[in-house]
Amino acid sequence: MDASIKVAIFGGTGQTGSLIVDGLLASSANFEVFNMTRESSFHSAANEKLRERGVTVIKADTKAPKQDLVELLQGIDIVIAALHFNALLDQVTLARAAKEAGVGRFVPCNFGTPGIRGINLTNDLKLDILDEILTLHLSYTVIDVGWWSQEALSAAPLPSGRTSHWFLERMRIIPGDGNAKCAFTSTADIGPYIARVLADPRTLNQKVLCYTDVLTYNEVVDIIEEESGEKTEKIYKSAEKIFEDLAAGKAALEANPDDWEAKFKVIMNQYYNSYGLRGDNTPQIAKYLGYLDFQELYPDAKGDTMRMVVQNVMQEGLKAKSDIKH
Repeated sequence: MDASIKVAIFGGTGQTGSLIVDGLLASSANFEVFNMTRESSFHSAANEKLRERGVTVIKADTKAPKQDLVELLQGIDIVIAALHFNALLDQVTLARAAKEAGVGRFVPCNFGTPGIRGINLTNDLKLDILDEILTLHLSYTVIDVGWWSQEALSAAPLPSGRTSHWFLERMRIIPGDGNAKCAFTSTADIGPYIARVLADPRTLNQKVLCYTDVLTYNEVVDIIEEESGEKTEKIYKSAEKIFEDLAAGKAALEANPDDWEAKFKVIMNQYYNSYGLRGDNTPQIAKYLGYLDFQELYPDAKGDTMRMVVQNVMQEGLKAKSDIKH
């Protein structure tokens, strides 16, 4: 058997991190996974489940002194940061520690949509982290996965409620005229896609856009209606309204930098602008920005299409209703 690839993930029990861990554990590559967790979560139910699956859980804190992190990362091949938005800047110290510890590949907390500076606050922070990585001459792989297919279903909730368990109020709109192309990946494929990228030496010191579908939001709604046999209400959010809400959010944030609701309003409307108006979240734009294309790297990869996602989510919804009745 080939020597194991030791992977330390920070945030392995989080929403995105847990998907990545699932992919690493299911991979044919010999990944040995370490979940780096805060002391307060060391004995959590989520970490106990990871232990049962063969994951080593280690006490670690991204806010710890650099030298403490250096010691923890000795012998680690890959470090993955799967952090909350508020902790993105913790990656500066983490990257410096990874460099000093001799980590072979650092995977920053991207896992979203590609874009340029000045459009999206979240993306700007991620680009700041990449600048730090490049300054350190630290080997890396940036991985973006576009928009989650399941979240797109919130644009057209079904009257029957069969997709309500995935409904997010903030996503209950179609940005612009709904005709901008957008790259989508199902949550079921995020982990396997990332695991494949990390097992590939070609992706070292590269950016990769993983995706399964490239669709407009109008096409997504068409698929939802075709598969469900139901008609949905379309709520379009004009460019004018997006920029109006964006300006209001920025003004509120300037008045109170700790206003999380205002910050969230800014972030979401910046996303609407980026993927819904500008069309930044596409393989074509990603290539322009220097990304490798997942589907070109792995033409044999088979992920869940939007149509399959709609079918699966509706089945989950029916099962949930059946379980409640019983």
